This record gives sequence, C-alpha cells and structure tokens, in this order.
Amino acid sequence: MSADRPDLAPLIDHALLDPHHGSSAVRQCCEEARHFGFAGVCVASRWVASAREQLPLEGKGASPHLIAVVGFPFGAVPAAVKLAEAVAAAEAGADELDVVPDFGALADRQSTPIHDELAAICELGLPVKVILEVGRLDPDSLALLVEISIDAGARFLKSGSGFGPAVTVDHIEQLRQLARGRAAIKASGGIANLEQALALVEAGATRLGTSRGVALAQAMRG
Repeated sequence: MSADRPDLAPLIDHALLDPHHGSSAVRQCCEEARHFGFAGVCVASRWVASAREQLPLEGKGASPHLIAVVGFPFGAVPAAVKLAEAVAAAEAGADELDVVPDFGALADRQSTPIHDELAAICELGLPVKVILEVGRLDPDSLALLVEISIDAGARFLKSGSGFGPAVTVDHIEQLRQLARGRAAIKASGGIANLEQALALVEAGATRLGTSRGVALAQAMRG
C-alpha cells in the first residue's frame, strides 16, 4: 500500500444485500470483514441475529460494526412498519441502522412525516445513516432532505441504496457542502474500483458501502 494514500479497509461497510443469498453468504461476509478489518458488515434486518453470532461484541467501539438496513431499498412502507423493523434490528444486535426515508412524502413536500419517522428511529439510540438517493433528487429536494435528516438526529448522510445511479465524486461533494460538518458522509452504490473509492474519500466520504470490499482491500495491498 502506498504511503500517500489512505487505508480504505477501516472505512468499508462490507455489504451483503442481495436477497437471494443465505446464511452461508452471511457467514462468509462476516469472516471477510474480520479478516480485512472493515468498519462494518451491512445486512438486511432478516440476517442481523445470524450476523451477530459471527461478530461477537468485544467492547464498546469494537469493529466490524453490525449494520442493518431499514425500509430497504425504497422506503415505501408505513412509518410504523419501518419503526418496527428498526426496533427488531436493534433488539437482534444491530450497532447501526441505514434507513431509507419516505421519498413519497418528499415528493409532496411534506417535511413532518419524514422528520417524525426518522426521529422515532434515531430515538432508539443507534447511529442512523439516512439513504438519500442523491443521483435521483433535484437540488431543492436533496437540500430539504438533508436538513430534515440532520434535524431528526441522523449521524450520517448516505449517498444511495445501490438501486439508483452509481455514486460519483460530485454526489459526495454536494453532501459535504450541504452537511456543513453536521453529519458524516457514506458513499454507496456502484463503487467499482480502487481509484473511484479513493476519489470518493478525497471528496469527503468517511465510509464506503460496497459489496466489493474484498476486491478493494486486495487492490490496496497489491
């Protein structure tokens, strides 16, 4: 690894979000995260309990953190259902929650339902990352959603779910400018190679959500 570039491993949230994978893939994902020293493992709420068995707690701040997605990938479920999923994930052992907000309410410029939904989840006490789908929102909608998310208590702004356009340096720069230091930034969705990952970090990302974590770590060591 070159001395003039950051080690990406401690920034990677190793994602396993393909619904067609089973318990063996969850086990492998956790093993890879431990081996390479990744920041976290990101799974569907369905797999939190299983992943927790693979990632025993070793003290406060220990990594890899166990991350559950909530309302994934579209956020188009009632707020009560989303909160119930978040509670279930927390009770199963999640350390962090990556939450898809109510984009339908955003389209209707209804701030209160979005805020109340996110605030209720933030009140559970786990760090929350709000998945913003930067590549699909107009500037005004993005700015509004950032403000709502931060006001509700989100600690991270996450660029996307992976079901929209791939993340770009411009997306991360937009989030950095809108956040103004009030929330950290997670780049996610279509991170294809080492050069792109490094550019996203340079632009301001402090976490990288990707299913290609192993390939990135190996490229860093190559």
